[in-house]
Amino acid sequence: MRQPWRVAIVGGGITGLAAAVRLRDRAPAGTEITVYEQSGALGGKLRTGELAGQPVEFGAESFLMRDPAGGESAAVALARRLGLADEIVHPTVGQAALAVGGGLRPIPGGTLVGVPGDLAKVTTVAQPAADADRDTGRPLLAPGADVSVGALVRSRLGDQVVDRLVDPMLGGVYAGRADDLSLVTTMPALARTARTEHTLVGAVRAAQAAAPRAPGAPVFGTLAGGLSRLVEAAATAGGATIRRYAAVRELTPTATGWRLTVGPTRDPESVEADAVVLAVPARPAARLLAGIAPEAAATVGALDYASVALVTLALPEPALPALSGFLVPATEGLLIKASTFFTTKWGHLARPDGLALVRASVGRYGEEASLQVTDADLVDTVHRELSTVLAAPLPAPVASHVQRWGGALPQYTPGHLDRVAAARAALRGAHPTLALAGAGYDGVGIPVCVRSGATAAEEIITALGGSAA
Repeated sequence: MRQPWRVAIVGGGITGLAAAVRLRDRAPAGTEITVYEQSGALGGKLRTGELAGQPVEFGAESFLMRDPAGGESAAVALARRLGLADEIVHPTVGQAALAVGGGLRPIPGGTLVGVPGDLAKVTTVAQPAADADRDTGRPLLAPGADVSVGALVRSRLGDQVVDRLVDPMLGGVYAGRADDLSLVTTMPALARTARTEHTLVGAVRAAQAAAPRAPGAPVFGTLAGGLSRLVEAAATAGGATIRRYAAVRELTPTATGWRLTVGPTRDPESVEADAVVLAVPARPAARLLAGIAPEAAATVGALDYASVALVTLALPEPALPALSGFLVPATEGLLIKASTFFTTKWGHLARPDGLALVRASVGRYGEEASLQVTDADLVDTVHRELSTVLAAPLPAPVASHVQRWGGALPQYTPGHLDRVAAARAALRGAHPTLALAGAGYDGVGIPVCVRSGATAAEEIITALGGSAA
């Protein structure tokens, strides 16, 4: 392989930028890295904006501090690598609520994404099915099997636990429904213990015991000044050439690597690279793979996505409860599926003038028609529904912002990880210098995307002949 290497990264979200950082750290000196971003903005769903003179997240709000094994998450490790570890801040109010039956009830403790490890603790919100979670003498999940979260929990604990606890928790993360989402992909720790435990409560307890959290240790973190700082620092540390408004329209194998067709169809540019990281959502990735690996393209392209909108209101001195926010079960019939009281949850955002920033997430999978209204209508609906849930009229907002994320959240049906593994194996066998990375394959959340990008970079380094480290 010629030196220096030329690596193209298609997609300038946090996944692609994490891949660039890992390549810069591990690939031989002089490696040329180019990031191609179709839009004008880096960071993907990480976007810090401003409302009423204050920074506020218009995309992802925070990241998990720990990985599933109990160590620091990939997001924390990246922040440390970028010199931002001391800028991590944590919620000052952690208690959230569920909007159930016309009122707010605290989310019970001791659950794993809403699945209870102690049935007595959830009775204020949902009544578990009596005696349903019996020990049948065999594990809940067979080796290699996958089921929807809803199917497993309904069969063991009944409908209320799913509808009032698990579904809103998953909906807040994936904008999807528990009855459709893969257990193995969305709740891997529970899936692992379900292969050995005979009851669901036992599987939850085993999963919690496998990754114990020190008392008082924070679960979530963000960066003072906003998550766009992570994006900017990663772009700098990766040392890549950043090509904005540069849509990659075609990938063609060559004798020595790849040819990328970049730019508008009327005036395309051809670029040569030794290796490519595809760090874009599944459907654009599938279009690029169609002529190279049609079976992998069909597998990848079948992944569906949900669209959401994030509506942020700046409210003058509202009477808000001492909560970080609340989740709304779909059975409540509201457009809002979650709300965060930013200036309550994050102490560093609190303002002396009492102005509060409140964000609501709207849009569930399969209900995209509910988003086909104007921004003003969304703001009015969110304001009205917030007032209803809080049982008090909120003051009129002094400013508002609507951020629409079309096709933003992957919907992982059972068997997703096996399908992705098969697609990657086929690509690796035929085209080892082409790697897939991102939320469409490995899961949502900043740590997962960072790890996915770094793993893709390592695969490229191996395929090209090793590293400098």
